[in-house]
Amino acid sequence: MAGFIANQHRLRLVLNRRFNAPLSASQVAFYHVTASHLSPKDSKVSPVARGRSRVQHKPAEGQEHEGSTQRKVFKSEISLLQKQMRGDDFRVSPELRKLCLEDFPAERERQVKQKPAPEAKSKDCEVVFGVAPCFLALTQGRRRVRKLFVKDGEASHRASVLKVCEEAHLRGVRVHRVSRKELDKMSNGGVHQGVCLLASPLSYLTEDSAPSRKDAPLWLVLERIQDPMNLGAILRSAYFLGVDRVASSLRYTCPLSPVVSKASSGIMEVMGVYGYENLAEMLKLKMEQGWQVVGTVGQEAEVSQMPITKCSDFKMTKPTLLLMGGEGEGLSKELLSTCQTLLTIPAGRELVPGIESLNVSVATGILLHSLLSSRSSTT
Repeated sequence: MAGFIANQHRLRLVLNRRFNAPLSASQVAFYHVTASHLSPKDSKVSPVARGRSRVQHKPAEGQEHEGSTQRKVFKSEISLLQKQMRGDDFRVSPELRKLCLEDFPAERERQVKQKPAPEAKSKDCEVVFGVAPCFLALTQGRRRVRKLFVKDGEASHRASVLKVCEEAHLRGVRVHRVSRKELDKMSNGGVHQGVCLLASPLSYLTEDSAPSRKDAPLWLVLERIQDPMNLGAILRSAYFLGVDRVASSLRYTCPLSPVVSKASSGIMEVMGVYGYENLAEMLKLKMEQGWQVVGTVGQEAEVSQMPITKCSDFKMTKPTLLLMGGEGEGLSKELLSTCQTLLTIPAGRELVPGIESLNVSVATGILLHSLLSSRSSTT
């Protein structure tokens, strides 16, 4: 500690004499930061500093020569300090860097110009992240795309990332190279795979514009799915297995966010999801049109006056609405009352108490595969 104070005092005297004006504490600290990291041998006064007062100037050269000599000595001292500061154990705290930048405005302006921050999210935009969601968001044209952000470095040369960049160039979307830290911040810590896309958000569809197939269509109806990871996995299974439409309640349901898009591997960019304020009214209307409403319950569920059928025994022969309830509580009593049949997935073993059901996204995949397979076998 004594050596640290002595070096600080020495540097203050040296620098004050060289600049012919007192320096601020932070300016002295800028040149002094390595004093506590140097070995006793290195922390001694430099030969240049010790010999400064013995430097002889030739009077014949005049004042101009004297000023030149002083600048050379000062340059040598600072050069030595800079070499010491480049050691492997050199560290500068953020607080000290901030103080130094405040004393040297030119340096502050240089750093600000060197690394501009990426554009912040606005009210009419969100950040889509991940290779598949970004690529499909570009190709499907359902979003208004503004900018593509790609991680700078070797990651940007991967074939999948180059494919996204090429698609962006074809559509006139600007591509910006940024650091991984900036991408992490833009994606809120999501797995962005080195790619983020600034684009308009997607919402639930309200207009009934998509035509249904003529033979036994299957609609998947979701009630109160609140986990975006579950919703994304459900959309991925529904699209892959061939569901004709996905409908969802608008209340107590997670929005169609970039997290859902990532969990669906970009399927949310391709497959529209229809939102309904009142699912019960929509179900009654479809029943009047000849559709059957099929609900789902756990194996041990007790529903009065309602037959429960194993999913493997059910045959889908006409237009069907398959209802899936939210995490934990399942279908509401209102929707259960509209169901004509209830399906369940039988367990393959005796279950330990506390393990009574499947995750809603897993159960949805099993039930969809069962119903769609039975539809294929009857056609």
